[in-house]
Amino acid sequence: MSCGAPEGGLDLAGVNVAREAVIQGRVTRAGEPVAGAYVRLLDRSGEFTAEVPTSAGGEFRFFAGDGAWTLRTLAPRADVVDTPVVASVGSVAEVAITL
Repeated sequence: MSCGAPEGGLDLAGVNVAREAVIQGRVTRAGEPVAGAYVRLLDRSGEFTAEVPTSAGGEFRFFAGDGAWTLRTLAPRADVVDTPVVASVGSVAEVAITL
């Protein structure tokens, strides 16, 4: 079963990847996308930086600075999931989060 998301991640049309550090991905549970979950971006010290809800396809995206970050995912009927990620200008960090 396909979730309808573009293969290879979110569409990057209009995003100048050469000038941005992009962190993006999808949240799933039992292979299905989780809409309406919240993904928080925490800095190296664990401080809250930003939060976005996932789309109907379970997708999320952040524009971050270079360095180590933590994605904290919160969703109903699921444990909190912390996922480490490294962002760097000129690349896209694709993250798959499973609840």
